Amino acid sequence: MALAQFFHDAPLLAGSELMLDEDTARHVVQVLRMTAGAQLQLTDGKGHLATASIVSAGKKKCMVRLEVVDTYEAPATALHLCVAFTKNTSRNEWLLEKATELGVCSITPLLAARSERERIRYERWHNILVAALIQSQQYYLPVLHEAMAPAEAIMMHKGIAQKLVAHCIAGRERKPLGEMLKPAKDTVILIGPEGDFTEEEVNLCISAQYAAVSMGMQRLRTETAAMAACAYFNLINHV
Repeated sequence: MALAQFFHDAPLLAGSELMLDEDTARHVVQVLRMTAGAQLQLTDGKGHLATASIVSAGKKKCMVRLEVVDTYEAPATALHLCVAFTKNTSRNEWLLEKATELGVCSITPLLAARSERERIRYERWHNILVAALIQSQQYYLPVLHEAMAPAEAIMMHKGIAQKLVAHCIAGRERKPLGEMLKPAKDTVILIGPEGDFTEEEVNLCISAQYAAVSMGMQRLRTETAAMAACAYFNLINHV
């Protein structure tokens, strides 16, 4: 039977002892009813997985000893998702969860000209990423960047090999995602708001050597377009 796994945002060193945070300790002791001597696993979201034994357990405290720490290599190629979130909280949270399950490297909320101003709930969103990381049995937590304008996102990702922008502007040249997205290349893709990117924003991307792509014949919701990009990237790079 697989050991219960938890997130611990601190260095994991074999042979050391550490105190679990209060929420994790409460779940371990009160929900799972684990006691001294029981084993569990911890990941730091930075490629490490520790197998630990409980040294002592109280209602809100749990001390563990790290017996073995394994290190996992990061995926050879990374996808950086820049997306203009909607005002619909549940749709945004679904996007965060599924993007993490599909192994995205980073997520940047875009403040585009037509963005709906959803409040960024960083602590809650971080917790969603962590839960999805554990559920999907991965070891690298996506980086959740501060919200920024498209121009800032373009500057931050200027060193990425493959740059794509998805839009639906009639009359503008676009090519299918499946034709433009190549495997074995770090990639950044910009997904616009429900009102789409403006002409000026698309021009800004094109001037920064972004290739314009379409997501198919259908007009997709923002989060659907983002998931289509993540799923296709995952498929062609990790088969």
